[in-house]
Amino acid sequence: MRPQDIVVLLKIVIYDSKEWQFKDIAYDLELSASEVSESLNRSQIAGLIKENKRRVFSQNLMEFIEYGLHYVFPQVPGTMVTGIPTAHSQEFFKGKFVSDIDYVWPADEGTIRGLAILPLYKGVTTAVARDKELHKLLAAIDLIRVGKVREKKAALDVLAKAILK
Repeated sequence: MRPQDIVVLLKIVIYDSKEWQFKDIAYDLELSASEVSESLNRSQIAGLIKENKRRVFSQNLMEFIEYGLHYVFPQVPGTMVTGIPTAHSQEFFKGKFVSDIDYVWPADEGTIRGLAILPLYKGVTTAVARDKELHKLLAAIDLIRVGKVREKKAALDVLAKAILK
């Protein structure tokens, strides 16, 4: 698995029953169509997506996110930078948690200063500008990567509502 595989799977979850092609995901996520194809192949091998590569195995994905994500894609907040809010600093989570320190994905077009969290892949900042739901889900993923127990529980609740619907 590669970090962008999680983003591809979340995008498929967001598409829900909408018809899509590899090029749609590629455009939306700032990936090439071959990167999307390779990602879906890895996810199929891992048992996270059906053979037709159109539907996510929801329970398997939630299990991986809850129990494996922070081991496979760990993150330690870095230096203070300007960027796009993530984790508990993202708009949806901002009102739920009180913190003196913001977390951001480093980006020139960023709106706040905070500790750097490396995004799962370089195109995340552009992809979330196009899709607020994806931004919320990726912020939840970052809460699992860097958050405390209460924050992780809230993130898992948000992800479960989106994935297990």
